[in-house]
Amino acid sequence: MKSKYADLKLNENINKVEEAATYIKKGKIVLFPTETVYGIGANALDENAVNKIFKAKGRASDNPLIVHICNMQMLKNLVQDIGKIEEKLINNFWPGPLTIIFNKKECIPNNVTAGLETVGIRMPSNEIARKLIELAKLPIAAPSANISGKPSGTKIEDIIEELDGKVDYILDSGMADIGVESTVVRVVDNKVHILRPGKITKEDMQKLGIDVVIEKQIMEECSPNEKVMSPGMKYRHYAPNTKCLLVYSDNEKELIEEINKQIKNSSNVLVLGRTNHLEKYNTNNKLDMGESLEDISKNIFTLLRKVDSYNANLVIIEGVKKEGLGLAIMNRLIRACEHNYIEI
Repeated sequence: MKSKYADLKLNENINKVEEAATYIKKGKIVLFPTETVYGIGANALDENAVNKIFKAKGRASDNPLIVHICNMQMLKNLVQDIGKIEEKLINNFWPGPLTIIFNKKECIPNNVTAGLETVGIRMPSNEIARKLIELAKLPIAAPSANISGKPSGTKIEDIIEELDGKVDYILDSGMADIGVESTVVRVVDNKVHILRPGKITKEDMQKLGIDVVIEKQIMEECSPNEKVMSPGMKYRHYAPNTKCLLVYSDNEKELIEEINKQIKNSSNVLVLGRTNHLEKYNTNNKLDMGESLEDISKNIFTLLRKVDSYNANLVIIEGVKKEGLGLAIMNRLIRACEHNYIEI
């Protein structure tokens, strides 16, 4: 059975969002836009509805979900306490692409948090997402819209084939603005620990006079039995079926030389590179990631979904500097390449 579909690029937004909200109230699941990526959402207080998300995605039960809210009262209903640093983060970055981990109240089912006593919560800046939550009058638990392990969905065209019929309602509002999932943080001993990098960066938070720590797991592999505080840290993620290699150097000349060396040593190679580097790579198979970090962030998941159609033996992906938004991009790319990575 096909999912109900509404194109919000047309002038029918409020009625369709209201209809989707009734689906949330009835314990059904809705595919909806946020400013980061599309999400698959259900009533965060309904254990059975949340289970439908895991089934639709084929998601492991020990991978926690993020809860989306539309106002501060909703937050207070869900968490035990809000510290001064959390308040500072909220005042400066909400609504927006920042997820904060709090100690949860008992009203949040254990399947939302993978059995943890903490929960990640954010208030999206996307107006449709907030309106959906407001009309449902419920917090919405939502991971990224994709089959687990595949690149996240930043536009409906990329994900409708794999998810149509697995969700009850689809809200389509075009391309997501940012393209990578939210930054996830937890405050420990008056320091902000970044568990997953995103658009809100270490540097953004440091400007507020906050001490910030980047967790080492961001660029490392988690062990199979390790409990994780944030989605996107543990399992094979964002990955095409084709073998991928990530290459990075601070030196532009060395970067291009290394990628051309890898092209020479392989057959049938596809390269994903920055706009001003593409002509320097010795292969006819190339995809343009864009030039700015913002462009790359917005494009990368759509490009990762395209690469398998080239039937290449190897996909070589050009890395970026691990600073600012670049850290989030590299976090996604190193997982897409399953830690197959050369840094010069």
